[in-house]
Amino acid sequence: MGLPVDFHFRNFSPVDGKQMYDYKQVLVVRSDLKMGKGKLAVQVAHAAVSSAENTRKQRKEWFDAWFGANQAKICVKVNDEKELRLLKGRLDEMGIPNSLIQDAGLTQLEPGTTTCLGIGPLPSETADRYTGELKLF
Repeated sequence: MGLPVDFHFRNFSPVDGKQMYDYKQVLVVRSDLKMGKGKLAVQVAHAAVSSAENTRKQRKEWFDAWFGANQAKICVKVNDEKELRLLKGRLDEMGIPNSLIQDAGLTQLEPGTTTCLGIGPLPSETADRYTGELKLF
């Protein structure tokens, strides 16, 4: 039995190819901004917290299932703001909780720069439908 092509960064075990997580959170970062490591970490943290809180309010059953398990997260990238906003639009159309992050502009970026998008937590299969083709950051 062959392993799924994307087992190395999705929900699949590299040992047996079986799904490991029922729910996960996806953090999507713009790769064109070239943020420093600390700046990137903080922006992704903002996305994780904001998106988790939105999910807790909108889809409590998803949040509770994720929070009560392993709180799986994955960080992927898009090329630019246009791709990030297109993805957000698709998620909004489907009612999937998400949070778009804009920087305050106090250090490396201009005020209001859109940096990343937090998605969910949500069922892993649903997450993969929208983000399964994106590359790891």
